[in-house]
Amino acid sequence: MSSIDPSRDTFDREAGPQPEIILAEVVPEQPARARPRRRKFWLPLGLFVATCLSTWYVGGLRVGILAAVNSGDPGFLFEGMLEGLKYAVPLMIILVCHEAGHFIQARRYGVRASLPFFIPMPFPPLGTMGAVIAMEARIGDRRSLFDIGITGPLAGLVPTLAFCTIGMHLSEYNPGRDAFGDPLLFEWIARCVLGPRPAGEVICAHPMAFAGWVGLLLTGLNLLPVGQLDGGHVLYALLRTRAHQVASLLLLAAAAAIVYFGYYVWMLMLMLLMFMGPNHPPTANDNVRLGPIRTTLGWLTLAFILVGFTPTPFLFE
Repeated sequence: MSSIDPSRDTFDREAGPQPEIILAEVVPEQPARARPRRRKFWLPLGLFVATCLSTWYVGGLRVGILAAVNSGDPGFLFEGMLEGLKYAVPLMIILVCHEAGHFIQARRYGVRASLPFFIPMPFPPLGTMGAVIAMEARIGDRRSLFDIGITGPLAGLVPTLAFCTIGMHLSEYNPGRDAFGDPLLFEWIARCVLGPRPAGEVICAHPMAFAGWVGLLLTGLNLLPVGQLDGGHVLYALLRTRAHQVASLLLLAAAAAIVYFGYYVWMLMLMLLMFMGPNHPPTANDNVRLGPIRTTLGWLTLAFILVGFTPTPFLFE
């Protein structure tokens, strides 16, 4: 911007030519905005499809996909594929509801989270190892940590209980020997629907009921109050740093129980939890109050392990 006084000659004979006065405003350079990172889409989608196929395949094995291949009778193959869907569809609904609970709450609180990564396992007995979501290390505050951690198990538990109940109406007692250990909640549902179990008989679970059984198992595992499992999120929100001592004692007790009872199927899970560590990272604000409703709900949800989880899910000879 320039300014010239018209009352004066542009050239003063004594002083010579007058310089033109230029006023300028210095504008600070605006930092370039960082482009938001795009979520990985194809990998989660591919893992989801692979998990759908693996659960379908494993569910079909229960009634004879291999028998159809060995005998050459396509009737066995069709029946196996149909039964596989009766297992795979309910189980995938349970997993999707669980992960959707985490993802929606993370979006609600503005916590950056990945799409769920489903884990296929194309061999019996389950066909999957569940799913995981990657989130920011320091979740907003204590309350958002609680809500994100607890919503997944509760959202997955709703279809789990529904499929357990509906599937139990399609199940029956048959003579045989148990191949799976049943949680107390699963046994209670069986007693309510099928009546008391006769001596020497076992639950011949419909594929939908078995999907509910797997949902109970995965929910119980996720609610273990250790590290960054869902139960670890809830316990840290309830106790803050005191949760570290509780989680460490639980890991030591679990290791002693595995060695004492000789149930080494959990050894890999124990080693993974020890590698991750029992401690939970702090939130940006640990001093936010949870309130009586969240506190009560948190302890009740952790207590679900007592009725929804069994330490002997697979009974091997």
